[in-house]
Amino acid sequence: MAGSGEFANTRFLTVAEVAAVMRVSKMTVYRLVHSGEMPAVRFGRSYRVPEAAVEEFVRRSTVDGNTETA
Repeated sequence: MAGSGEFANTRFLTVAEVAAVMRVSKMTVYRLVHSGEMPAVRFGRSYRVPEAAVEEFVRRSTVDGNTETA
């Protein structure tokens, strides 16, 4: 099966863990997942977010103070 080892070394976080890391509410994490801003995998009735996706989201959301507005 192609790609079967794709997630072999991936660490998944629960919505509660993501919320704790980002210091936001679980509802905020659910909104990010449902809007597609944060990728997640659904296991049954719960979601798991790849740890790398959280790191990438925070990296993309970082404000450096040097951004120009048009």
